[in-house]
Parts: sequence; C-alpha cells; structure tokens
Amino acid sequence: MSAALQMTAFGLALLSTLFLLLATCTDCWMVNADDSLEVSHKCRGLWRECVTNMQDGVRTCDQYDSILADHPVKIVVTRTLLITADLLAGLALATLLLGLDCIKFLKEEPRVKLKLCYGAGVILSIGSILGLVGSVWYAVDVYMERAMLVSRNIFLGVHYDFGWSCWLGMAGSTGCFVASVLLTCCLY
Repeated sequence: MSAALQMTAFGLALLSTLFLLLATCTDCWMVNADDSLEVSHKCRGLWRECVTNMQDGVRTCDQYDSILADHPVKIVVTRTLLITADLLAGLALATLLLGLDCIKFLKEEPRVKLKLCYGAGVILSIGSILGLVGSVWYAVDVYMERAMLVSRNIFLGVHYDFGWSCWLGMAGSTGCFVASVLLTCCLY
C-alpha cells in the first residue's frame, strides 16, 4: 500500500512539476478575447509577447526589454513565485526519489526513507502554494484590468482573457498540492 501511494504521489508530482515548468516558460498567460473577427492571435507571457497571423500561421514574438527592466507588478511577482515554485518542486522530486521504497538508496533505513518522503511532501506543498498564488495573482489582475475597462466603457481594440499558460500553472500547482497531501497525510 505504501509503495503504491508513493508511486502515485511521485507520478502526480512529476506531471505537475512539468506543468509548472511549462507554464513558467510559455508565453500565453493572456490571450486576446475580442468578439470581432480577428486576423491575428495575440498572447502575452511572462517573458515575451507573441502574435500569430491566423491566415498564414506566421508567429512573431517580441522579447521584453530586460529581466531587470521596469515591468508591471503582476509580471514580476508571477515570475518570482513561479520560478521559486519550480525550484522547490524540483527539489521535492529529487528528495522524493531518494525516499521511494523501490529505490535501493538507504534500503536498510525505512524510517529515514519515510522522513525523506514526508520532507518532500512539505517542500512540495510550499512550492504548490507559491505557484498557485502566482497563477491566481496573475489571473485576478487580468480579470480586474478587463473589468475596469468594461465598467468605464473603454475599448482599446484588444481585450485580454486568461491564457492556457495561466491554467497550466494553476493545474500544476493544484497537482503538486494533491501530491503533497498524499505524502504528508496519507503516507503515515
């Protein structure tokens, strides 16, 4: 039972960490959400903004000036929280890998291996909370920006909505949290 639970938690943590890494690296946190007929698809990410021509599929991206440049708070906070969540999830995966019963490392010390799994669960929970806060922070800011423009009847030509990278960050963080619950609560 314990080995199956560990493997389930490891598989979920691995998949969720990949989701978090993809969300951090991809550039579709915000997508244009106009009801009008569009000839291009615009995505804004944490690192760059991309436009895809819908007729010929040509994609062009503009990198943001610099990592240290003056950026909106939502980009800086989301970058920081997601990078930290990625690092913590990676550390938790390495720790969990050493604590799995099927790995021969410390085979004669089952209590140490159990503590490694528990520690991985704690690290994973911290990382998942940071990733979830970063993703939700960005999503709420996008929603508030759009709600403010709609309430004032301002149309700037492009309105943005949540992109798939934002949803991927939320899904990865939630998966990491579920894996941490399996490791910290259900394993004992």
